[in-house]
Amino acid sequence: MSSQPSSLLDELTRGVAIQTPPDAIKSKLDLAKKEARPLVVKLGFDPTAPDLHLGHAVVLRKMRQFQDAGQKIIIILGDFTARIGDPTGRNKTRPPLSEAVIKENAKTYLDQLSKVLDTAPDKMEVRFNSEWLGKMSFADVVKLMAKVTVAQILQREDFNNRYTNNIPIGMHEMLYPLMQGYDSIAINSDIEMGGTDQLFNCLVGRALQEADGTVGQAVISMPLLVGLDGKEKMSKSHNNYIGLTEEPNQMYGKAMSIPDELLSNYLDLASNFPHATIVEMKEKLADPSTNPMEIKKALAANLVEQYHSKEAAEAAAQYFYNQFQNRSSEEKSYEPIDAASVFGSEKTLSLLDICAKLEPSESKSQMRRLIASGAVSVNGEKRGDPTLMIDAPADREIQLRIGKRGFFAVK
Repeated sequence: MSSQPSSLLDELTRGVAIQTPPDAIKSKLDLAKKEARPLVVKLGFDPTAPDLHLGHAVVLRKMRQFQDAGQKIIIILGDFTARIGDPTGRNKTRPPLSEAVIKENAKTYLDQLSKVLDTAPDKMEVRFNSEWLGKMSFADVVKLMAKVTVAQILQREDFNNRYTNNIPIGMHEMLYPLMQGYDSIAINSDIEMGGTDQLFNCLVGRALQEADGTVGQAVISMPLLVGLDGKEKMSKSHNNYIGLTEEPNQMYGKAMSIPDELLSNYLDLASNFPHATIVEMKEKLADPSTNPMEIKKALAANLVEQYHSKEAAEAAAQYFYNQFQNRSSEEKSYEPIDAASVFGSEKTLSLLDICAKLEPSESKSQMRRLIASGAVSVNGEKRGDPTLMIDAPADREIQLRIGKRGFFAVK
């Protein structure tokens, strides 16, 4: 850290949306040097869904930079807080999750973290917040609540909106920021990281530490990655995401659907090109003579290489070229599929079931939304009813187009 302090500081601050306090990273690095110890850098996840995506990776990649700089990384898996569900950005109470679902989701998170972080035991520590929150007595909870006022909690935008519009707020939801904040006390956090939507929760942790008589953590907020729809933040619920474990062809194909106006944003937040390369690519994008397709191809390959391999990226690029750019007719683009592998012994299946078998990486709920949005065609005709029954083909074929990338001829 002392050999190249300015370059390290530049690297760690690059891309950060908000630092609290404004010189948070520099002051914490100075503290680590003074006390001759690594900083404790915290990131929390509530395992409320099974998959991580590029939106999560924005923060994870910044965590990796702190990790590479020799800091102590602690991942908090909120197996206790997930029973409530983070109310951030919600206009209604989240339904509770079962303990079994939470445990299964937590396991998949640990598997996926290795896509970005060094998960060796000496490089990363994983803690479950039931370890301390599950042991708190009611007296402990009351003592914790006494450190924050109702007025402070209602400063939170989503709570304030719900209160103003007479939308119910459960008392357990108001406890959520305090529980996440208590995590910081439990592990003596120096820095907590999160997206800008987590700023309030992270600041509560800082306030609770200070109320407990310790030095408050710095809060590092990363920008939110806009999803493939170009409107909402990347989220599985909006079906606008690129998952970290998606197979290479699908990841590459999805990346090729990133809106042109978001390419600069994705270069900054999702690629791992050297900074100088990113600057050069953004300058090209600003030139009206540049075809954004070339930048998009480079970005797509970079994403696949990050989460799979260079060989997988090259193969995915070739597949995309063969499937979508090097076809002389529409018929050539349809991948032949044996009807028996789809229908089995069934003589008829719903459109939803057929699509789910052709695109097994997508959940049925996501596929149902895709069908309802008009993104699925059968023999050239859009079909918006997921319950539509389709007969197994005998001496003919069924051509299905699913979204922008899926072309299948079931024969």
